[in-house]
Amino acid sequence: MKYFIVPLLLVLVVSVSVPFALAQTTGSVKGVCKDVEGKPITQADVEWLGVETGHKYTLKTNNKGEYFSLGIAPDKYNVTLRKDGKEVFHINGVTVGMDEATLDFDMKKEQARVAQGQGLTPEQLKAQQEAAAKAEKEKNTIGSLNDKLNAAKAASDAGDFDTAIATLTAANQIDGTRDLIWFKLGDAYRMSAPKQTDPAEKQKRYESAAADYQKAIDLRTASEAAPKEADNNQKMAAYYNNLAEVYAKSNKVDDAVTNYAKAAQLDPPHAVTYLFNEGAVLTNAGKADDAIAAFDKVIAVDPTKADAYYWKGINLIGKETIGKDGKATAPQGTAEAFQKYLELQPDGKFAQPAKDMLASIGVSVETGFGKKKPVKKQ
Repeated sequence: MKYFIVPLLLVLVVSVSVPFALAQTTGSVKGVCKDVEGKPITQADVEWLGVETGHKYTLKTNNKGEYFSLGIAPDKYNVTLRKDGKEVFHINGVTVGMDEATLDFDMKKEQARVAQGQGLTPEQLKAQQEAAAKAEKEKNTIGSLNDKLNAAKAASDAGDFDTAIATLTAANQIDGTRDLIWFKLGDAYRMSAPKQTDPAEKQKRYESAAADYQKAIDLRTASEAAPKEADNNQKMAAYYNNLAEVYAKSNKVDDAVTNYAKAAQLDPPHAVTYLFNEGAVLTNAGKADDAIAAFDKVIAVDPTKADAYYWKGINLIGKETIGKDGKATAPQGTAEAFQKYLELQPDGKFAQPAKDMLASIGVSVETGFGKKKPVKKQ
């Protein structure tokens, strides 16, 4: 039996020495990745690229920002940390042997190291770090708010205004200093109001919309950055326009007119729209003289705005007088207003009503874009 012991031991020695020999041909790497706030950089890629061998290993960080890998061929490596496909940091010339190499990415320390190399004082370094942390926080906040805005838009497009209101209210709880969020919340309340069957609830929603639009205006007015935006005036004009619409639907005519005027003043290229809206509100309120003045402003800005002539004519004809002979006499300029509409829009949606109005005051329709038929004197 003794003759079999030695060969058996030799076999056992050989069998256990094989994996030991293999383990000595490669190394391993590990590390932890943290951002400038000391938080783990999760689901990031740590790429190890061999300088001499060309071997490349891409390792993924876990929820703690950790990465680890066995079986790394010995070499010098250029190591790059990437998050969402963008490089965060890189280190060149990291040696990997047949043992374990540790390489951490600590962006806070790296930032401090760079700052010290630039000769910054501790106070300056702290300020730089705080600025970087603030920028990162702002980025995350904007991302969250954009998600809320997109979700609210999808809900509004589907006619689900209550969901849009809830979503935008939640966005304001994240950050209540963004004028755009308040503006969109105002839109959601404004568009939801006509759907309400309860008059009290309908009016309540218009009031909420007005308050939200005013909040948006106040925030943008107080902002130091907003005036530097190229389209600041256009945005403010849109805020005033929508606020005016809410006031108009709440029968607050003077407030509506005031805000339409502000919109027109801020955004001259679109003043025609705002002034026309002003004229429409005044027409609906039965304020003919003010409406005529508003439509005259529209015509002064854009002489080709056909509808302005029609509605000017409507307000003028509403001021006609009845003589002792029972004959109706329309104010001067009434016929010209309707004729001008027909000149610009001979087949427009108000063409027939314009002809009927002319007939009602005994005036023939002009044809041929300015070639007149004989007209009866008023």
